[in-house]
Amino acid sequence: MNKTLALTALAAALACAFPAQAQSNAEVLNELKALRDRVADLERKLQAAEAAKPKDGQWGMTPEQAKELSRVTVKAEATEDNLEAWGMKGLTISGYMDAAYIWNQRQKRAGFQFLNSQAGGYFYDTSYIGAASIDFTKETDSGTRFKLTLSPNRASGSVAEPDSRSIVQEASMSVPLTDLQTRLIVGQVPDWSGYEYQQPTLNPLITHNLLFDFTLPTTYTGAGIDYTSGKWWLRGMIANVNGNILNQGERAPVVVYRVDYSKGEFNGFGFAGLHGKTTNFNLCANLACDSFEKTMTHMLEVDGYFIRGDWTLQGQASWGRQKQAAITPDANGNFPDAKWTGVSGLAGYNVTPRLQVLARADYIRNKTAGGGLFGYTGYWDVFGIDGGYGDYRNGIGPDPTLGCDVDPTAAGCDKGANRYALSFGLKYAYDLNTTFKLEYRRDGANVPVFFDVKSGAYKKSNDLFGASVVVSF
Repeated sequence: MNKTLALTALAAALACAFPAQAQSNAEVLNELKALRDRVADLERKLQAAEAAKPKDGQWGMTPEQAKELSRVTVKAEATEDNLEAWGMKGLTISGYMDAAYIWNQRQKRAGFQFLNSQAGGYFYDTSYIGAASIDFTKETDSGTRFKLTLSPNRASGSVAEPDSRSIVQEASMSVPLTDLQTRLIVGQVPDWSGYEYQQPTLNPLITHNLLFDFTLPTTYTGAGIDYTSGKWWLRGMIANVNGNILNQGERAPVVVYRVDYSKGEFNGFGFAGLHGKTTNFNLCANLACDSFEKTMTHMLEVDGYFIRGDWTLQGQASWGRQKQAAITPDANGNFPDAKWTGVSGLAGYNVTPRLQVLARADYIRNKTAGGGLFGYTGYWDVFGIDGGYGDYRNGIGPDPTLGCDVDPTAAGCDKGANRYALSFGLKYAYDLNTTFKLEYRRDGANVPVFFDVKSGAYKKSNDLFGASVVVSF
């Protein structure tokens, strides 16, 4: 008996069982007919719903699609297992190349520079310009981070003593202690002072400011703490500065630190310091003069930024002092302390989302005892140089026209060069990975400390023009 006949029979039985509800036969038949139509309509909807259900557990896919999903799932799981087995899980690889063209007026040189050796020393027209770098960063499930950055001829490790040919920019480990915000840091890390970064991907101009070049360390090798709390970020280390091992008889590393505060979404500030004994090339440690003594150094700097809308503003002020590190000796042949102060400021404006106009101004006051900056010592008689003593490519030292090498007590020989630099540039983001840069830079001093290769004379200023292409991934 189907559902329609059963319901019809039920309705008829009910009608017979309650004769008090006197209804005509026609009314009963009409009600039964309506009930039958309603049941038939429900049956059709049920059949349609049954037909719409996926067959064989395909969840709306064809058999071919179900097979493809199964294949992709198995392949993804196998790939994940292989990456973990090979140690690739949590590994990030990135890098950049920076090909540059530099024209230097006083050096009488114009051409491309890329990965050239820095064995002759650090100069503001070469510095870290024309670099290539690759970075490997790995984070384990426990939160421990491993970082290795390599950069031939441009690494911060290339100035480390005694190995000046290192290609290691950074080799560090970061181990969480009580939580992920409190970490032990160990290894070699680049200096964290100032508002300007070494990498061309982060430095808006091609050259670096005077404080970056001449008043700050380059690298730290040691151990310390990295702590983050809300808007505060604190880092500190007991470390070797610009050296990966101490010399014989040395047992005192240096204290370095940095504190950053992000005041809001658009601005913040930071300060950094160094206290301890660092290499002084004025003082030979042996008769062969192939190693040098270290003297007490204190350095402090404060920097800040404001970035909002199309505007970028950054600034820095620095102070430093190193015992017996001045360039010009006194009448008794002893070297006074080197002292310096400096300021730097940068402004950038986005003319379009891709094109930024930049200006930077730097000044270093360095007149005490012929001058002397961090790492710029040993010019007088350690190396037996003929002529005026100083760094007359970077513009550091006393006036070389005064004959100070013959008589360091002559008038004016106790005064060093106060330096300034003005830079103007353009930065254009061609795409997400490619940036074009142009820069014109004017360097100057209050005394003639720039050697002119063409004339053989000394000048008070030097002009530089640069262009570069930075590609990163």
